[in-house]
Amino acid sequence: MKTVLIIDDEIAIRETLEQILSYEGYEVKKAGSGPDGLAVVASSAPDIILLDIKMPGMDGFEVLERLAADGHHIPVIVISGHGNIETAVEAVRKGAYDFLEKPLDRSRLLVTLTNCLDHQEVLSDRRILQKQTWASHPLVGASRGMQEVKAFIGKVAPSEATVLITGENGTGKELVVRAIHQSSSRRDRPLVEVNCAAIPRDLVESELFGHEKGSFTGADKQRIGKFELADGGILFLDEIGDMNEEAQAKVLKAVEENRFQRVGGGDTKVVDVRIVAATNRDLSSPDSGFRQDLFFRLNVLSIHLPPLREREEDIDLLLDWFMADLASHLKTKPRRFDSDTLAILREYSWPGNVRELRNLVERLLILAPNEVIRPADLPVLPGAAQEAARQSFFFDCTDFQTFKSESEGAFLQHKLKENLYNVSKTSEALGMQRSNLYKKITKYGLRTQPESV
Repeated sequence: MKTVLIIDDEIAIRETLEQILSYEGYEVKKAGSGPDGLAVVASSAPDIILLDIKMPGMDGFEVLERLAADGHHIPVIVISGHGNIETAVEAVRKGAYDFLEKPLDRSRLLVTLTNCLDHQEVLSDRRILQKQTWASHPLVGASRGMQEVKAFIGKVAPSEATVLITGENGTGKELVVRAIHQSSSRRDRPLVEVNCAAIPRDLVESELFGHEKGSFTGADKQRIGKFELADGGILFLDEIGDMNEEAQAKVLKAVEENRFQRVGGGDTKVVDVRIVAATNRDLSSPDSGFRQDLFFRLNVLSIHLPPLREREEDIDLLLDWFMADLASHLKTKPRRFDSDTLAILREYSWPGNVRELRNLVERLLILAPNEVIRPADLPVLPGAAQEAARQSFFFDCTDFQTFKSESEGAFLQHKLKENLYNVSKTSEALGMQRSNLYKKITKYGLRTQPESV
């Protein structure tokens, strides 16, 4: 049985709510003032609080502040006969789950209570999972690039500003988000992830903002969206560069106003959400197809994660970490790498970055026959054969012009990848006219988008 605490200075309101809630199976506790309500919380914390705003002495806003200061994470639904949007925004900003205007509608009250309690159960499960996940996947690395990333996290985590993380696939963008979350004041609130590339176009609004039952074909029940689930915490918009333009416009509005409406709903939901976004694309150019107003809104604080090929000194640390971690999970004995194997892995370019390295260690733990992993135990590494073949081709060229063309194409492809395939930035870095670079891209058939990993 869930316990509801009613804090309201009007006796009639307290008794009416007690009758309604007791009939619905809730245990009810009552307090006629803010201090009395805080005393009840201190002695036996309820599952949820119904809190009046306008009370003599300590008002509802002060109660919300005291609850937060004392470390109580009890969901609060604010009720007031002086309802307006400013009051609702202020209540949510101070930690309330929702705002209901008096006189209270019985059906809406009961639905809001049910949604709030369901929401709390989801958040509780998420917090447990997040702590377990972060403990098992820390940021590993001592290279200069990783030191800069860790310093960045230390500086930005305590703030409330939006963060944009860029980098190739597999570099660990989601780990940076978790580190920011764990080091922020929102660590005890949810971290909700949305893979923007995986949401079908016609379901974007429902996925992000939720929908009411019957709002469209197939909406057989109410659904809470990601923005609402992340209330009080952090919303991680992964692969934001792959979000369609219509969805970008809706996200921009929600981020700027901290409010939205569910699909098919008439009530405005006010949320307190910090946004962290990530992409493997360069969104700064108008040629990217990404709304520049949304880019500037997201790009308040930004960090680029270096690829593993630029962190050679971290490879041994990562191999050791994943070997110990995966061996524990697979309940098997860790293996050792001999010096020749380590030399090969250090020289490999790791196109799949840290994710590829982890997958390789897992494969070796399962398939390698001996305690010491030797070069013969390694699979054919994707890209390694091609690199060797290209180097061999360079030196097998029969004339200088062929060698010059092949090496120029390889060099330009490398520079495009280094600049996240942004042609304007690449041409500027090379001191080359953009039109000339476009001609060479066509001439050599170069890629202008990252490869899928």
